[in-house]
Amino acid sequence: MAKIKQKTHSGASKRFKLKANGRVKRKQAYTSHLNMVKNPDRVRRSREDAEINASDLKGIYKLIGAPKKSKKNK
Repeated sequence: MAKIKQKTHSGASKRFKLKANGRVKRKQAYTSHLNMVKNPDRVRRSREDAEINASDLKGIYKLIGAPKKSKKNK
């Protein structure tokens, strides 16, 4: 019997990108509005992409259909 392939989660594929070293990057939260009341340093830092925590990698790999990497996310 043929093995059924898992489909990529379309919402997760838009939110997460796989880096070459096996880590997953994401956008920062709380940056879309009300930026005038936030510290300018905080707003500037939030423009950078963040990385997914190592404890969440297994689930994210499953959603985006990425092969599991042996490197840990630090």
